[in-house]
Amino acid sequence: MPEPRVVAIVQARMSSSRLPGKVLANLGGRPVLDWVLRRAGRAERIHQVLVATTVSPEDDAISEFCETHGYPYTRGSMHDVLDRYYQAAREANADVIVRLTGDCPLIDPGMLDANLAAFLSADPLLDFAANRLPGERTIPIGLDAEFCTFAALETAWKEAQQPHEREHVMPYFYEHPERFNILHIRHEPDLGQHRWTLDTAEDLELLQELVSAFKGDDFTWQQVLALVEANPRLAEINADVQHRGYREVDERR
Repeated sequence: MPEPRVVAIVQARMSSSRLPGKVLANLGGRPVLDWVLRRAGRAERIHQVLVATTVSPEDDAISEFCETHGYPYTRGSMHDVLDRYYQAAREANADVIVRLTGDCPLIDPGMLDANLAAFLSADPLLDFAANRLPGERTIPIGLDAEFCTFAALETAWKEAQQPHEREHVMPYFYEHPERFNILHIRHEPDLGQHRWTLDTAEDLELLQELVSAFKGDDFTWQQVLALVEANPRLAEINADVQHRGYREVDERR
């Protein structure tokens, strides 16, 4: 059997409600999205990384960034992100899709490879896997990744009807576990209390401090963890930020 083609699709748009333009915000001298794409691109089991942005004129900035830096991208629906993912996956001839978001600049290639190894080696074959599920997080916020086959994504694309299922891409899997073979990839010990994503000014302040402690962008998530554990004040920077639930939808529809 030929090796499945694994495509990481990074959703990104400029119109964040809490921190507009965050995916192109300056982080250590480069846009946040550049961090995501470079780091995800180092995962050995991923064949292609592409950006899935929207057809909104304000996201021309993202397409221009991708063109300037040679990153492949597609453009699709603003709020039907499930359709945006499906169309991007089909265009990329993906057999396996890795869902990433453009606001997680510390996404870790080593963790992605380990997660993909678990997904691809499972017997019987998996339809969907995630390294966190709603209410069941054991990794820092910001290292999140979800994995599914193209066939499973197509099923969700055809059948998902609720607004939150369309906007957040993968909830159809969470809410219909009887339909799919699903794996939750847990981490020991539980590190779910850490927040290394970008959704607020406080998050950006923390990320600036974290990346400034390293040279380049090829540090590991374990090195970030060691830094945070050695400097408890860092976690206090964004300790009051509330993480959004997957059932929340953008009211600007």
